[in-house]
Amino acid sequence: MGNEREGDCIHSHLMVKDNGIGMSEAFQTRMFLPFEQESPGGNQQDRGTGLGLPIVKNLVDLMGGKITVKSKQNVGTEFHLFFDLPIVEINKVEEARPVSVDNSAVLSGKRILICEDNKLNLEIAKKLLEKKNAEVICAENGKAGVDTFMASEPGTIQAIIMDIRMPVMDGLEATRRIRALKRDDARTIPIVAMTANAFDDDVRATLEAGMNEHLGKPVDPGKLYAVLADLIEKRN
Repeated sequence: MGNEREGDCIHSHLMVKDNGIGMSEAFQTRMFLPFEQESPGGNQQDRGTGLGLPIVKNLVDLMGGKITVKSKQNVGTEFHLFFDLPIVEINKVEEARPVSVDNSAVLSGKRILICEDNKLNLEIAKKLLEKKNAEVICAENGKAGVDTFMASEPGTIQAIIMDIRMPVMDGLEATRRIRALKRDDARTIPIVAMTANAFDDDVRATLEAGMNEHLGKPVDPGKLYAVLADLIEKRN
């Protein structure tokens, strides 16, 4: 829609509009929840959000922005996105730009197990790794992660991403059980904590349980790639 400058900030307003089937007012209150469905009635098929809209909402929130929606059934939908973006001089961006590291070759073809009970967080991590052509295996809790690792042939999983707070078995206990298994790769496989718990005691607990690194949520894609690539290369 437009940009308006105020001091060192740009107020940016974007709009996405269609003239599709629209959404009911009731559905709009839950449209940003994963896998929500709306039944239109008649002979039409149910339709839902999947993970697309929840991911968009998550990204907008991470950027400190706001997303609103106007929709009317059988008329169409408008999404409005608002961001306050800092202005940065080009020469400062050039000075601060880190050296580009291509981790694609290291991560491509690697089998990585993700233990995460939150469907949205799981899907985001999965998509990020698949962008590097990694093969992703998913487990919905710590016990499922341990069972998946035990059922795999030794050396066929190259790294594990482990959430901490999960039902059935948390990430700390799952890591201890993997490290205690009587197989060589159990002692050497990189296990990376990916959790919102970022206090010093939390980080210390992950390391004491046997994890190699600790990454906070929301995940920084560049850091995730770098940490995994470094640990996998060191192991090899």
